[in-house]
Amino acid sequence: MVTPESIKSHIEAAMPCELVHVEGDDGYHFSAVIVSAEFQGKTKVQQHQLVYRALGDRMKQEIHALSMKTLTPEQWAENRSA
Repeated sequence: MVTPESIKSHIEAAMPCELVHVEGDDGYHFSAVIVSAEFQGKTKVQQHQLVYRALGDRMKQEIHALSMKTLTPEQWAENRSA
């Protein structure tokens, strides 16, 4: 069964991240907040594609749904101070 921790590990292994927080308790539906400098200058679609690539076939076979909020470190700092 897929766990939030295993999703977090896959993302962190595939791309440099300042923060990865994944929640989900049914093994199929998850939500994530991902902060990475890799997102700089990319559209939200491109940012999400980076995460999907990091998860590879797991997105096709094991994970039914993943809602995500992707942020650059600067955006994360702005959100935290707001």
